[in-house]
Amino acid sequence: MKKISLVFISVCSLLIVALLSGCGKKEVKPEAAYDPEKYLTNADTLVSEKKYDDARKVLLEVKNRDSQKKYGALAQLKIADSYAKEGEPDLAISEYRKFIENYPDNQFASYAQYQIAMAYYSQIESPDRGTGAAKSALIEFNRLKQLYPRNPYRDIVELRIEKAQNTIADGDFMIGEFYYKKESYQAALGRLEGLLVKYPDYKKADQTLLLIGKSYGALKMNDKAKETFNRLIQKYPASDAAKEASKLVSR
Repeated sequence: MKKISLVFISVCSLLIVALLSGCGKKEVKPEAAYDPEKYLTNADTLVSEKKYDDARKVLLEVKNRDSQKKYGALAQLKIADSYAKEGEPDLAISEYRKFIENYPDNQFASYAQYQIAMAYYSQIESPDRGTGAAKSALIEFNRLKQLYPRNPYRDIVELRIEKAQNTIADGDFMIGEFYYKKESYQAALGRLEGLLVKYPDYKKADQTLLLIGKSYGALKMNDKAKETFNRLIQKYPASDAAKEASKLVSR
């Protein structure tokens, strides 16, 4: 009897120990299967909620786990888009460039190049970066046309190129006018004549010609002044600048 009791007690003890050791362990759940499409959808949701950093963590994981090179490009593009939506144009530009460098033949490459141009274009109205942003936008829009001639943004790009050119020309005109008022006539001529060489159809071409003629007149280069005024009168006969030029020629 004693032997049976001892065996029974030993078995019970082992069972108790097993139960106690089991109580301290948490149930390990199997890791959920990696689904890149769900990850991308989750990232889109986070971006819509303005949780940009969290979204980019998800997108980076997609990039790192994209062994088949199927979803990494889209993840990279969405990273760039997230910076654009967050109002970080410089970071967005950097990420779009990475996309083009890594996936130059991707179907969205023209989109990435367009977004680079637009990141600069959106800064044109900024008083401290307007002209510089317009120059950068012009370069990037022209690059878009050169690299992706069949891009889907062709019509609107031409309008934005025109605005960028006008912004650059406005900046040159203001500088030329400043030099003229400061009586730095040679500097004014250099800026204004260069403006019309680059942008012959500039919206203020008549006023530009008037200042050029006046600058020549101030330098006692009367033949050049008269030639410029006559060019103005012939090309823009109905403008106020042409009326003023007519009075100056008749003196």
